[in-house]
Amino acid sequence: MPVTASSSSSRTPAKPVDPFHRLVQDLSNVLGPSSGLTSADVDPKKLMELMQKYTSNESEWKPYALGDPTRTFTRNLVDRGNGKSNLLILVWTPGKTSPIHDHANSHCVMKVLKGSLKETLYTWPDRNVVNAGKPSPLRIQKETVYANNQVTYMSDNLGLHKIGNPDTKNYAVSLHLYTPPNAAKVGCYMFNEQTGVASHMISSNFYSDNGRKL
Repeated sequence: MPVTASSSSSRTPAKPVDPFHRLVQDLSNVLGPSSGLTSADVDPKKLMELMQKYTSNESEWKPYALGDPTRTFTRNLVDRGNGKSNLLILVWTPGKTSPIHDHANSHCVMKVLKGSLKETLYTWPDRNVVNAGKPSPLRIQKETVYANNQVTYMSDNLGLHKIGNPDTKNYAVSLHLYTPPNAAKVGCYMFNEQTGVASHMISSNFYSDNGRKL
């Protein structure tokens, strides 16, 4: 019997999914049953476990890692998680550090894909003192340097933080999952370390979307 066009033997084999894109799918699947409306709907431990299992392979995520030396870091969108999250690759310019900021009542899971990143964790300022027009300096809780393939977690319950690339010569790259994607919708707050005064930062634009520069 001749082979017809509909025969399974004539179909092109499906391209295998590499471990990075399998991670992207798995993260989205974990968030599927949750409403994605409040942070209470999400179990960050499951998200961290998935990221910890992945071993960084630059060839798999490099198409998303677009950098810009004129910026502290770039925010490159990889996946929107069915509207329940934003999965981003951040490319950190050598020697640059983010402002101190909150996380808009979201969970943030971060994995270092290349290089290392230094996190400085702060206490929240006393809002009553700040509202009275007096300074409420932020106190450093701890400083941690995360190496390649390490995973960490951050939320507003833990305080405020800033992230920086301690290497003055080489770029660093990290994977960030934000769920719910509140900061992308309503922005977040940056804080003055000496006074505790907060400044609202509107939703910052993505530098690229699925590997395409915007």
